[in-house]
Amino acid sequence: MRKLPLAIALAVLLLGNAAAADKRDKTPSDDAKPETALLHPQASSSEGSVSVEGKRIGYKAVAGTIVLHGKGDKENEPTVSMFYVAYFKKGVASDQRPITFIYNGGPGSATVWLHMGAFGPRRVVTADDSHTPAAPYQLVNNDYSLLDASDLVFIDAPGAGFSRLIADEPDLAKRVEQMDDRRKEIYSVDGDGHAFAQFITQFLSRYERWNSPKYLFGESYGTTRSAVLANDLENEDSVDLNGVILLSQILNFDTSIDGPEQNPGVDLPYELALPTFAATAYYHHRLPQQPAALEPFLQEVEQFAAGDYTQALMAGSRLDDARKQAIAEKMHQYTGLPVDYLLKADLRVSGGMFEHELLGDTDDTTGRLDSRFSGPSLDPLSKEAEYDPQSSAISSAYIAAFNNYVRQDLKYGQGQTYREYADIKEWNFKHNNHDGAVNVMTDLATAMKTNPNLKVFLNGGYYDLATPFFAADYEMHHLPVQPALMNNISYAWYPSGHMVYAHEQSLKLLHDNVARFIEQTDNLKH
Repeated sequence: MRKLPLAIALAVLLLGNAAAADKRDKTPSDDAKPETALLHPQASSSEGSVSVEGKRIGYKAVAGTIVLHGKGDKENEPTVSMFYVAYFKKGVASDQRPITFIYNGGPGSATVWLHMGAFGPRRVVTADDSHTPAAPYQLVNNDYSLLDASDLVFIDAPGAGFSRLIADEPDLAKRVEQMDDRRKEIYSVDGDGHAFAQFITQFLSRYERWNSPKYLFGESYGTTRSAVLANDLENEDSVDLNGVILLSQILNFDTSIDGPEQNPGVDLPYELALPTFAATAYYHHRLPQQPAALEPFLQEVEQFAAGDYTQALMAGSRLDDARKQAIAEKMHQYTGLPVDYLLKADLRVSGGMFEHELLGDTDDTTGRLDSRFSGPSLDPLSKEAEYDPQSSAISSAYIAAFNNYVRQDLKYGQGQTYREYADIKEWNFKHNNHDGAVNVMTDLATAMKTNPNLKVFLNGGYYDLATPFFAADYEMHHLPVQPALMNNISYAWYPSGHMVYAHEQSLKLLHDNVARFIEQTDNLKH
């Protein structure tokens, strides 16, 4: 997937059978203009079943849109048509079922990844750590759909998937200006969070789910969104959440290993990415001495990263040559990179540099989203990786599978284009009028303080170079909350990458862990 400034992307999908129009929603005639169609909610209903770890679950699926509006004196002005696919377990009262709102990141990504790879009723089969062959792709029953634990709502971000920004001015010139205003408003940290909050509150009303246990599940930039969204829901809309589930977290962009050389003097990204470098070298057997097991090895690397390595980087130009040599030799033991290379890099290796260099002797590049993957380097002489082999390996399968599934099974999208990403020229990363790097840790902390029963579950992969697991762990242990609230946070790490679910064994563990988290926090049995 493409890179946006210090951010990542991913998405989600689902399943169904026969279609029937939802009578609660207006459906424009076939000859209506697309602009007119966006002004009215759409819905296509179907039914199906899924077997989750041996248990058959019948469900109703709804693929449709909810129309958002402006605020204040513009509350009657439509702004966004947001697409979703919802799955409701049949035969259960709505107030007896949790509901989980699921989205990928980007920013500006459709939610095809979580939908077709993780928790929807159908799952696309992809190769574990290599390029998936071209079509036809295999779509199978998802043994690890989250429908056994919760009803599910997969949401496409504004402008992505079938979601669209709305400009309804009759005059063309005014409509162009209106659309430009929409982009500036919505394509931003705060505007995106507000849009998702409005979607969720409207959804709760439309489907009478206000009294259901409620969860957020965000991946990658979706975790950034979740922090903003949780705070908005809790403190602007009076929606208490039962839980926030984070996958491949980035809350503070000062921890990103993407382009840290542009922020000299802030060495934290190098320190926090080192364990992921080590895990990657371990996986590809590039260590001088291969450890017997991954996790004990990573604990050793974490101690070095937070200790001797941090102290060496803090010394800056005061670091003497002998000490620098010793640190480089230790890094060689942990990363497999040559000592001379580490010295030339001044002990500071970015994610792109590592991805290009680790397998450089074979002219291969490792994945960024999942460093278990590798592929031919586009330019063997380049300083950094120029593409992501993992993204190239599986994206076609996900997009093709969803485009078929949504039209054939969910009976939605005929004549429309499903966009993998929104067409975002510029994303406004300013948050709460702060001009520095995005940091939404205070948003999550405020949500936890104002709802002290809120539980948070952090998940991540050892082979994720987009949002390294040690950085996510660092962020969570530095949330500005009271010690007692730290007990509301739980953690799980997996032998996979950014898209933890791309590794089937990890998908099963992720499902079991999230289902258990929901069961323990839904307040239905406790």
